[in-house]
Amino acid sequence: MSRSSSVVASVEAAVAAFRRGDPVLVHDAADREGETDLVYPAHAVDADAVHRLRADAGGLICVALSDGVAEAWNLPFLQETIDHPAAADHELAYDERSSFSLAVNHRETFTGITDDDRALTIARLGEAARVPEAVDFAGEFRVPGHVHLLRAAPDLLGDRQGHTELALALAEAADQPPAAVVCEMLDGDTGGARSPADARAYARRHGLAYVEGADLLARLA
Repeated sequence: MSRSSSVVASVEAAVAAFRRGDPVLVHDAADREGETDLVYPAHAVDADAVHRLRADAGGLICVALSDGVAEAWNLPFLQETIDHPAAADHELAYDERSSFSLAVNHRETFTGITDDDRALTIARLGEAARVPEAVDFAGEFRVPGHVHLLRAAPDLLGDRQGHTELALALAEAADQPPAAVVCEMLDGDTGGARSPADARAYARRHGLAYVEGADLLARLA
């Protein structure tokens, strides 16, 4: 198979998986974070998915939201809301800014941290993102919470090429709501980022799609 055919096949497999509500492994780039994230359509997440995210991925479980959804819900970038010296001079080695917004729990959760509680928060965020203007965000979600929200760049991959934007570009291509779960895959032995080779092997073992961020950029940007 040629390189171009391989790119098309990997992206099509990732889009098809996302359309089914299945998770996809997305590696951003060696010269960026150099991490592979386990990515789900937010509305499809249940307690079993949260268990896989924390047990098999191990990073921070976040929900990426499109700029339009964030605007409808008046969600800020977290750094802009904090008046504390620790928020100043926030330089990142891999990007010009962080995508972090608020951290929330659904108001029907108890502590918010259990698999069931986080699944409820995440799935409801995904459903609410279908028609965000119809949702009373503060009436349904509370802050602080245990699910971190990420606010995407307005033009997605045209503005920024992080996992936030890659996941939402995948959701858009799959005709899914603009809300996606992203969680870094960590190596259980070293605690560092799981290597692309190891992430691919995990994908093969579990019958999941794996795609390079560069391939998503080539096909979806």
